[in-house]
Amino acid sequence: MPGVFRVKGFTAYSIMIFLNAFTDLGHKIIIQNMVFKHYSGATQIVLTALVNALILLPYVMLFTPAGFLSDKFPKNKVMRLSAVAAIVITALITMSYYCGWFGVAFCLTFALGVQAALYSPAKYGFIKELAGVDNLSAANAMVQAVTIVAILLGVFVFSIFFEALIGQDLSLVGMITAIAPLGFLLVGCSVVETVLAYRLPKTRDTDTALLFDVKKYRTGVYLRENIKDVWSSQTIWLSIIGLSIFWAVNQVVLAVFGAYLKEAAGITNTVIAQGLLAVGGGGIVAGSMLAGRVSRTSIETGLIPAGAAGMTVCLFMIPWLAHPWMLGTLFFLYGMAGGMFIVPLNALIQFHAREDDLGRVLAANNFIQNCAMIGFLALTILFGMGKMGASALIYLMSAVVFCGSMYTLWILPQPFTHNFMATLASIKGIFYKNGQAR
Repeated sequence: MPGVFRVKGFTAYSIMIFLNAFTDLGHKIIIQNMVFKHYSGATQIVLTALVNALILLPYVMLFTPAGFLSDKFPKNKVMRLSAVAAIVITALITMSYYCGWFGVAFCLTFALGVQAALYSPAKYGFIKELAGVDNLSAANAMVQAVTIVAILLGVFVFSIFFEALIGQDLSLVGMITAIAPLGFLLVGCSVVETVLAYRLPKTRDTDTALLFDVKKYRTGVYLRENIKDVWSSQTIWLSIIGLSIFWAVNQVVLAVFGAYLKEAAGITNTVIAQGLLAVGGGGIVAGSMLAGRVSRTSIETGLIPAGAAGMTVCLFMIPWLAHPWMLGTLFFLYGMAGGMFIVPLNALIQFHAREDDLGRVLAANNFIQNCAMIGFLALTILFGMGKMGASALIYLMSAVVFCGSMYTLWILPQPFTHNFMATLASIKGIFYKNGQAR
C-alpha cells in the first residue's frame, strides 16, 4: 500500500481528495446539525433527506457534461477549475452564515453539489491515469480510505465547533450566525485544495475530436449512449448495481438515524449523533485497507459477498440497540463490511472500462448511483410524511441489501463462489501466520 505514494503526484492528489471531501461535508454537517437541533420526528427526517438530495440532484442533471469534460480535457485541468469554483461557493456560504440566511445556506448546498458533480468523473478517472493498472486496487483502497478519514474527521471537527459556538439559542438565525466563523475554515480548505490541484501532473492532452452536441444532450441521446456503454459489460453494470444499493441504503440510514437516536436513546448532542455515524466511516477505512491488502496482486471478488453478508446482519441488529457504545461497535462493523464491498466493485469498473470511455462510464456510474440514492431519499420522505418509524426503515434497508446481494450471486455465482473461500483464506493469512496471531 505505501508503494503507491511513490507515484509522482499521488501524495498531492490524496491530500486534495481529503480537503475536497472535508469541505463538501463541512457545510452539509452544519446544516444537518441545525436541522437536528431545531426539528424532530418526521420533519427532521424529511429535511435531512432534502439536504442529501440537494447534493445528489446535480449528479443526475449533469452526469453527461461531467463525463464529457473528463474525457475531452486533461483531468488535472478539470480538477483545477473545479477547485477554484469551490473557493467562490464557500465564500458565498460564509456570507450567508454571517447574514443569518438559513434558507440561502440551505440552497447553496445545491451549488456545492453542482461543483462536486462536475469534479467527480475527473477526480476518480485520474486514479487509473496516475497510478496505472498495476497499482489500481491499492490506489482505490487508499482513495477510499483518505475520503473516509476526511469524512470522519470532518464530522467531529464541525460538530464539536458547532456545539461550542451555538450556545443556548436554538433558533435557526441564532445558530447560523453563531457558527459563521466556520465558513472561513471552508474557504481556507478550498484555497489549499486549489494550490494542490495545480501540482498534479498532466497525464494526457485535450481530445480535440470530441465535441459536445447540445441537442443530443437535451433530447437524451447522450443519456442512452452512456447507459449503453455501461450495459455492454455485465461486470460493469453488476458492479454499479452493487455500489448503487450500498450508497442508496446509506443515504436512508443517514437520514433516519438522528430521529432513531432521539426516539430510542433521547440523545440530542450532535457530536454523539454524528460521531456514531462517523465511526461507521472508520469501519469503511478499515475495510478498505483490508480489501487493498488482500487485493495487492488481483481484484478479489470474493470480498463482495462477504461484505454484503456483514452489512445485512449489522443493519438488522441496529433497531435492537440503543446504547451509544453498542451502536458505535455495530456501525464500525457495518462500515468495515461496506469497505470490503465497495473497493473491489470500484476496481472492477475501472479495470473493465476502455480507456477512452472511462470518463463516460464513471459519469454513468455516478448517474445510476445517484438516481438510486435520490429514489431512496424520495421514498424516505414519503415514508416520513406517512409517519413510518425510523426502526421500520432500517429493517427495510436490511432487506434491500440482502435481496441485492442475492441477486448478484444469482447472476454471477461462479466468479464469486470460486474466489470466496480463497479470499477468506487471504484475510486469515493477514492476521495469522504459522498458526500464531500476528
